Amino acid sequence: MTIEVPILRLGLAGFTEAQQKQAAEAAAATATARARWELAGFAEADAWWLEGSRTLLMANEHLRVQPAVPSGRSVQLALADVDRPVAFTEPVTAPGFKPAVTFALQDKAAAVTVLHKFGDWLQTMLSQFALASSISDHQPSLASGSWEVLRGSQLLAVVDLKLGAGTMPGVTSADFDGASWCIRDHGAVVIPPSYPRASVSQLMWQYAQRSERDLLPPHYRSQPLYFRRPPRLPQRQMKDAHLLLMRELVAHPGTNFDGLQQASGLGELALARFLSALYVVGSITSNPKRAMGGAQIAIAGRDSQISHEQSVYVSVLDSTPRASELLHRPHLDMTAPAPLGLLPER
Repeated sequence: MTIEVPILRLGLAGFTEAQQKQAAEAAAATATARARWELAGFAEADAWWLEGSRTLLMANEHLRVQPAVPSGRSVQLALADVDRPVAFTEPVTAPGFKPAVTFALQDKAAAVTVLHKFGDWLQTMLSQFALASSISDHQPSLASGSWEVLRGSQLLAVVDLKLGAGTMPGVTSADFDGASWCIRDHGAVVIPPSYPRASVSQLMWQYAQRSERDLLPPHYRSQPLYFRRPPRLPQRQMKDAHLLLMRELVAHPGTNFDGLQQASGLGELALARFLSALYVVGSITSNPKRAMGGAQIAIAGRDSQISHEQSVYVSVLDSTPRASELLHRPHLDMTAPAPLGLLPER
């Protein structure tokens, strides 16, 4: 079994090029068996470092961080709305502003300590990544049902379509090495109240954003592909590329990998990554019988050439599309493929 170490992304604002290099060195020094950090774009980061001497407190109580490089742009945010860990480098010069976490960037040990603290705050996400990684390891042999993941008598996780996925607090990828996946009758599992819970779609989507594995099955690079149903996720979690690919498959069912690459303009690696995320939540398929509209999309004489998908991503996560999830749009509608914002979060 592969033991994956999740990547946590650190976004910077107001840093000079020299400071960015210091931040990258600190991030590299934090690598452990639990997680490792790397610099990333500000919007997609899991945590932020803001340059204290370039931070201004606005009249509306928002913060503005001025850029430190010619090509940079200022960042404005309301701390009350921040949903991720944030720390400020010293000195913080905004009058009257006292952030909760500060550190001296030139003190590498202090910077590393801050990132380890951030990792503690993100522990739920790390545990959920570990569970999703184990699902990916076992997916060829898993079928639809309710599951308990045990290491001896210790309950590491519960996976159930209706209840969602619950993970034991603090569990890591190494804990799942050698664990047993035990199928249970529907309705026979219980997620302990202390176990953080997420929908299975949410669990696998977040995993696909972080995993360095190639999650797209090989035949998805050669066979025709079809849209199956919208992801059971808030639309804000999807990027424009995800929406573009779903739109193309709604408008042109049976487009293959090369055709999607030509239509989207994405590189091969980027396209595979975006398709992987849609695959693990059951939104695309290579089997026309599983596609939106099923029988209408199936092509006579081709069924015998389509291999059956024995995948946990289809069987455990998705079962079959619900009637309410099938899109009633004109075939040539070139807008986003679903009223995603109207879908309930599951």
